[in-house]
Amino acid sequence: MAPPEGDSGEPVTPAGRLFLLPEMNNIIHCAIGLKNKIDMDSTRSAIKSSLMLKHPRFCSLLVHDKNGREHWKKTDIDIDQHFIIVNKKNDSRCSCTDADDLDRVVNEYIADLSVSTPLDISKPLWEVHVLLEQNCAILRIHHALGDGISLMSLFLAICRTAGDPEKIPTLVTGRRPDYGKEGKQQDLGRGYFESSADGLKTVISGGDGVELWPRKLATAKFLIEDMKTVKRAVANATINDVLFGVISSGLSRYLDHRSPKALQEGQQITGMAMVNLREKQTLQDLSEMLKNNSGSQSRWGNRFGFILLPTFYHKHNVDPLEHVRRAKEDD
Repeated sequence: MAPPEGDSGEPVTPAGRLFLLPEMNNIIHCAIGLKNKIDMDSTRSAIKSSLMLKHPRFCSLLVHDKNGREHWKKTDIDIDQHFIIVNKKNDSRCSCTDADDLDRVVNEYIADLSVSTPLDISKPLWEVHVLLEQNCAILRIHHALGDGISLMSLFLAICRTAGDPEKIPTLVTGRRPDYGKEGKQQDLGRGYFESSADGLKTVISGGDGVELWPRKLATAKFLIEDMKTVKRAVANATINDVLFGVISSGLSRYLDHRSPKALQEGQQITGMAMVNLREKQTLQDLSEMLKNNSGSQSRWGNRFGFILLPTFYHKHNVDPLEHVRRAKEDD
């Protein structure tokens, strides 16, 4: 679809163009579990009148000019086109008897979406999938629209407090963490990706067409008090150290089980952590992010980077705290 001559719309940013590449095509999936049954009429009405549909990224088509460059072009929104209602009540494979079953159904649904269902470019690049039986809504938003900080700030602006339906939840701010000898301050808890050691073929190495293979999504829950207990067991450790220790331990156990002879004890595995590059590391007021200030370090969009972080393979009989100690050494 091309815009009218002379009206090419707003250019897509370089980061947005990166995420739109066929080799990337990154889509953010956000699952929201609700206590009560979902009323679709109320949900549609709330979204239709929310800040979400006033935001230019959520009411713009992805178009190309005559030179093939991507632009955002404002359009009218048909809210029904963005809702996908899933009623799996009569599907025995998706019946839920407890919380674990509920997690399984939602995880399998998202895993299927991630390989089988691209976003339709004939409408703005977002959808809301509603799993009625599971009281769950899944937001699918193309990464070209914004990063996690942008989208969570928007989501927070849509929400209201339980005690006052007119009041927006208060933003919680805190001291920015300090990482590295140069005092570079980054929030490392946003995301983590593992890649296999160079030159080694292991069970986490992909083959031809790996992007089309079936995927498995799993979730794990950790009490913050338990993480604090582990943190106190290692001098000067942080919650992030504990988090990376958990990842290192879990990956080591997985590799030890599936490919026990593939790696040597203590072998480094290179990881990448996504870091927010905005000056403010916490969620921010949406109005501040939407100000038309190209020099602002807090503006809407994709403003993140990657840093390389080493994790280390250890046999299952190693002291679990060793994973946290190694994470601490590499701060």
